[in-house]
Amino acid sequence: MHSSPPGAPRTTAPADIDTRLTAELSSVVAGARRRALRDGDRQLDTAHLLHSLMESDPAVRAAFDDGPQVARVLGYLVQRSIGYGLRWQGSVEDSGAVPLASQPGWSPSTLAAVEYALGLADGRGERVTGRDVLAGLAADRDCRAVQVLRHAGVDTATLAERLAEPGSGTLRGLGEPAWPSSA
Repeated sequence: MHSSPPGAPRTTAPADIDTRLTAELSSVVAGARRRALRDGDRQLDTAHLLHSLMESDPAVRAAFDDGPQVARVLGYLVQRSIGYGLRWQGSVEDSGAVPLASQPGWSPSTLAAVEYALGLADGRGERVTGRDVLAGLAADRDCRAVQVLRHAGVDTATLAERLAEPGSGTLRGLGEPAWPSSA
């Protein structure tokens, strides 16, 4: 049985997600939606969201080890846009994450990552940031964004440590799988 990621809010209505994003993150989501349409995908998936975050948010890029690692991640994301992701094209991403709500045009995994990010922001009493969304992506070890990160040589456990809240040592359980692995 799949479970919701730790930190995910319990009652996020789909329409509420867009209203709780910062202007910057709304722009990131809009860019990811355009990328999904351009790629011929029916739904915004976690790799689309990661690509848009990497391009537009310096705080997200700063979460990685170094410049070459950022370049490798962006390189894999570009390759995905031009053919690497063809095996995913037209299919619904579902890593086993069980979103608490559904929203047309969002894959279940993407919606779960955003819900996770909203939960982190709620815990701080702030609006969601790109780093929160990156944490939500990293929490799902079987999503497409994590597959891209692994191909680029990113140690997602180390990435999770970089996303840890000050003084907590971990990001609400990111040190452990948020969802059961399908491996």
